[in-house]
Amino acid sequence: MTPSTRIARLFDTLLPARHKALIGYLTAGDPSLAETPALVAALERGGVDLIELGVPFSDPIADGPVIQRASERALRAGASLRRVLEVARAIRRESQIPLLLFTYLNPVVRYPLEALAADAAEAGIDGLLLTDLSVEEAGGYVQVMRAHRLDTVFLAAPTSTPARLRLVANYSTGFVYLVSRTGVTGERETLAGSAAALVRAMREVTPLPLAVGFGISTAAQVAEAGRLADAVVVGSAFVRVIEREGSAAALEAFARQLKSGLEQS
Repeated sequence: MTPSTRIARLFDTLLPARHKALIGYLTAGDPSLAETPALVAALERGGVDLIELGVPFSDPIADGPVIQRASERALRAGASLRRVLEVARAIRRESQIPLLLFTYLNPVVRYPLEALAADAAEAGIDGLLLTDLSVEEAGGYVQVMRAHRLDTVFLAAPTSTPARLRLVANYSTGFVYLVSRTGVTGERETLAGSAAALVRAMREVTPLPLAVGFGISTAAQVAEAGRLADAVVVGSAFVRVIEREGSAAALEAFARQLKSGLEQS
């Protein structure tokens, strides 16, 4: 078993009190690497409990247009996996908020994996989520992450088979990320009806906290998802605020608005 990380300690604190977590995604380096720690601090002040620190990638197949544009801006600004770890170090000088590195497999292979695990742990990262790593082929990756006391968060989707759900449960630590609907990231007007069935199926195979994400962008949707799961993930909506406003104050205010939805769940 992986020793307790900041992610595990967060849920150990929240769940006994029946509180739900708000998880926020940012693309590191958008609008610049230097500004990213301040944006993380704004989210934390606004009530976000855990940060998904996105590594910009040239072919983000799981991401919709908002995050795709953010990745393009970040890459133009000089972001790379190595420089994102420097951002994590800067965040750690000011904050102990849990940090989940959110990336694709290609940058990890090029780093490579063993070196990344060591450097991520040293930088203060608590875990990784590799969006395009098949859970059926994840055994070696999980072993390396465990050796460096890093959580491994895996995705489960409405299309996941019972066998895949069991593998996700077996390989995940920290929490399980439930994709509320098929398709890519992006804001939607309603929460997908498939989310509730996926939560029920996942609860049958794991005691880990469950987080619901993809398409959540309003306080009402946060409240609805919070009634189903232990945590709610918001990504594109936060990235859009950065795209439109470029302001830490606006980001903090929006996070506070979304957090209010968890008070209703």
